[in-house]
Amino acid sequence: MEKTCCCGGKTTERTEEERTKLIHRLNRIEGQIRGLRGMIEKDAYCADVLVQSAAVSAAVSAFERELLESHIKGCVVRDIRAGKDEAAEELADVLKKLIK
Repeated sequence: MEKTCCCGGKTTERTEEERTKLIHRLNRIEGQIRGLRGMIEKDAYCADVLVQSAAVSAAVSAFERELLESHIKGCVVRDIRAGKDEAAEELADVLKKLIK
């Protein structure tokens, strides 16, 4: 369910399971980023760093796909059913940013 946060922006209420799953993904990504930093600090071979960087990119893409699916099935469908046609335009704008 959507609500308005103190800064005036929209928020999305998630189940504890959804929130936990997303946070676990982000924690793994954060660990991968720390690993990349460590590789640079230790002057790791460029090709090895690039392979790890590609793994980070893939992990971020997987996070985005999961969140996008949830957004479409939850927020977008709910808003369109409620007659908020601007939800389709907002989704199109988000997709433009994701697909570069």
